[in-house]
Amino acid sequence: MKLVVATNNQHKLEEIRSILGEEIELLSLKDIGFEGDIPENGEKIEDNALTKAMNIYRKYRMDVIADDTALEVEALNGAPGVYSARYAGGEGHDSEANMTKLLKELEGVENRKARFRTVICLVEKLHGMDCIYQAKFFQGIVNGQIIKERRGAEGFGYDPIFQPDGYEQTFAELGMEVKNNISHRAIATKELADYLNSKHK
Repeated sequence: MKLVVATNNQHKLEEIRSILGEEIELLSLKDIGFEGDIPENGEKIEDNALTKAMNIYRKYRMDVIADDTALEVEALNGAPGVYSARYAGGEGHDSEANMTKLLKELEGVENRKARFRTVICLVEKLHGMDCIYQAKFFQGIVNGQIIKERRGAEGFGYDPIFQPDGYEQTFAELGMEVKNNISHRAIATKELADYLNSKHK
């Protein structure tokens, strides 16, 4: 089975591959020859995931998954939320700038509760016909807190400042093997894997 992952982020691709296993061949946007950006201007991460998946499906008529992730901080009323990747402004995904801004926003704030939430959208053809398809959503949530300084060198995004509940280390300290078992993306991807496996039994 081939599945397009609507990303060129190698970290994300490896994370998903480690959970789905070798039976499913994952293709990046580069692998299928897609260049350029897909707009992410939805009001919710579900909107962004669906938009990305449908853009690729309409062009290539291949089963595709797309995801979007939000870091939701309780004391900031759920911010950065849907703007997590571009929280510090600008066009690029500048993780260092995003973390710097978030830590500054939380200076002197006692409530550090936060959660990571990932939504994966799968768009797949039905009955082997390109014109008949369905979109399904899978969600993963991990609760934790924002610590006061960066710790750890692995992972990406906000991982160095997010400490999941039940752990003394940040995502960036835990390492990919542990993170791939407990992360928001891991939970959503496992839901996706269960669905795909149930279809092919």
